[in-house]
Amino acid sequence: MTLPMVVPAPGLPARVRIHEVGARDGLQNEKSTVPTEVKAEFVRRLAEAGLTTIEATSFVHPKWVPQLADAEQLFPLVSDLPVALPVLVPNNRGLDRALALGARRVAVFASATESFAKANLNRTLDESLAVFEPVVARAKAEDVHVRGYVSMCFGDPWEGAVPIHQVVRVCRALRDMGCDELSLGDTIGVATPGHVLELLSMLNEEGVPTNVIGVHFHDTYGQALANTYAALEHGVTTVDASAGGLGGCPYAKSATGNLATEDLVWMLRGLGIDTGVDLDRLVATSAWMAEQLGRPSPSRTVRALSHKEQ
Repeated sequence: MTLPMVVPAPGLPARVRIHEVGARDGLQNEKSTVPTEVKAEFVRRLAEAGLTTIEATSFVHPKWVPQLADAEQLFPLVSDLPVALPVLVPNNRGLDRALALGARRVAVFASATESFAKANLNRTLDESLAVFEPVVARAKAEDVHVRGYVSMCFGDPWEGAVPIHQVVRVCRALRDMGCDELSLGDTIGVATPGHVLELLSMLNEEGVPTNVIGVHFHDTYGQALANTYAALEHGVTTVDASAGGLGGCPYAKSATGNLATEDLVWMLRGLGIDTGVDLDRLVATSAWMAEQLGRPSPSRTVRALSHKEQ
């Protein structure tokens, strides 16, 4: 493919690592349960397309996320892949289940607001952090990489605007307990580029370096790529995205789909930023997954490139 034409912009990273969340964050929000074999094939195809970090599943109690109740069955089907396969763990029981299957990368998920902590975790913000502390400590003792998700970093459906210092406090707490990496979540998609830059700058001022920060934008208001570009300008090199734009959040009804991995790769390719991803194979994978789900992909790049092939 000769398009997009490569025109680099000054001051941007040479390479970006895409943290692919489609198989977990994407599928957890589906109304119908996707068969385990289809999920495994999805992960395999994503790996074959060149994605090196693919979030595989979640070891949350099946009652809360029934779409991912097959974590024990799925993980052994993909654990032989030569890629990083992070999994979500909500507590020590979830960590036990993940470690028993040989998981070497886990993630905990915190909230920047009291309302979402209550809705998602049924605890206060500080209570939820207290639950994660022994989980992170145990994971680190096992030499397991730990990612800390922070939801509602830019806005909350119940509380509205979220003070930046509140987000920074949660991020610092996760770093202090041992998280190797943080993912800043715009769960309801209300962030704008200036807000992104301000939060990143304040995190740096409070001792959280840019090289441990990833960004996770939703496209509710069409701002996900603009916000990603702002983060790149600041030096962020880890970007979360979901193949085909799958996903939302089951506990925040106003959250629409994640940033589509294909749309991200198209932009990065045009900027001359290396991702290691084969866009054609990725588009084919998302088109295949859309067929499994019985609906078209919301990704504009998937639609454009799939249409050209017809």
